[in-house]
Amino acid sequence: MQSSAGSVFAFNQQAYALLAQFEQKLITKLLQSRVLHSDETGINIAGKTHWLHCVSSPQWTLYHAHAKRGAEAMVAKGVLPHFSGILVHDHWETYFQFQCQHALYNAHHLRELTFAHEQEQQAWAKDMIDLLLTMQQAVAAHGGVLPEAQATAFRSQYRVLLQQAESECPPPEPSLIPGRRGRPKRSKSRNLLERLLNYETETLRFLTDAEVPFTNNQGENDIRMIKLQQKISGCFRSQEGADIFCRVRSYLSTCRKHQVSATQALTLLFEGTLPDFIL
Repeated sequence: MQSSAGSVFAFNQQAYALLAQFEQKLITKLLQSRVLHSDETGINIAGKTHWLHCVSSPQWTLYHAHAKRGAEAMVAKGVLPHFSGILVHDHWETYFQFQCQHALYNAHHLRELTFAHEQEQQAWAKDMIDLLLTMQQAVAAHGGVLPEAQATAFRSQYRVLLQQAESECPPPEPSLIPGRRGRPKRSKSRNLLERLLNYETETLRFLTDAEVPFTNNQGENDIRMIKLQQKISGCFRSQEGADIFCRVRSYLSTCRKHQVSATQALTLLFEGTLPDFIL
């Protein structure tokens, strides 16, 4: 016998209510983590663009939907404002308002460097791609952490390369047009170069910290399912529906990471208990 849409929604509402305690415990677990990954993606709620935010680790996943993409949304769930570990993310400036350590994922840098090399003919960008990939291979060969002497040598190569890039990709000249104010527009390559210069520590943190990855695969993998759901289902009809989906999916994703199947997880939930790993 097929369930009606109304009964399925009622089932989801009940699961959402039962998972309130789980979500609070999940937030506590995230705050106790040393490294977290953060990402966001656009979603459609009732025909309007909203944002689904994800904070995760290899053990925990928290999703939440919000009308905003920026600071207001990131503060809403109470994780990032109180987190004191290392946050892995792309270089979106909003993340840097949080008083934790930061790590930038280099898969994003590789994509931008490829654009700079292929579309803007920046030779230094190809050299940086080769250097970053050599670093990644060296870290893997040493089991995830480089000896400090080797890490120092790589940092020196990184700085020298960027110093040389300054001549190939200089900042724009100040405007000579009378009355024109403001900072001259920089090319994408110049913006990337300045980021790599200014955020060396965050870019190269993976060299000497085994828990900091070269990429942000964890965050991207945890949010990929949401993108797939949007392609299949199209949109959420209401904020309530998105909130229910996020809390239930946070639970199921976290359970999967602890080898608890969806069937087991839901059975425990409706029996009035939670998996041992969260208690």
